[in-house]
Amino acid sequence: MSIEYPILALLGAFSTFYLARHHRFDGISASALLSIVAYLILYAVDMTPDLYAIVFFGGTFIGMSAPHRFGVYTISSASIIFSILFEYLVPVFDGYGGALGMSAFLSVCICHIFILLGAPRSKKA
Repeated sequence: MSIEYPILALLGAFSTFYLARHHRFDGISASALLSIVAYLILYAVDMTPDLYAIVFFGGTFIGMSAPHRFGVYTISSASIIFSILFEYLVPVFDGYGGALGMSAFLSVCICHIFILLGAPRSKKA
């Protein structure tokens, strides 16, 4: 696995999380706007925009999931778990869509289960 996946997932998750919490955006609008901006930046840099924008978009899924329940540590953990799952689920599913949604869902569920089992919660930003 390359280092670009976790970095892009973390960037997508935190930018969506903070934009949705601290400005006049909801999670969906923040995710859409940031995904378009990320694609344009990746396209301008000529950095395989199709693949990397999908990873960033998956990170935005994590950033918009339950911002009132999750904090910085949980968002970070879910983003890293997402990038690992995405890497290994892409060959299993036909196309990126299934791997993207399943990876984001599983990573948030794993972190939420750990919270329910008593893992320390992070400070909500």
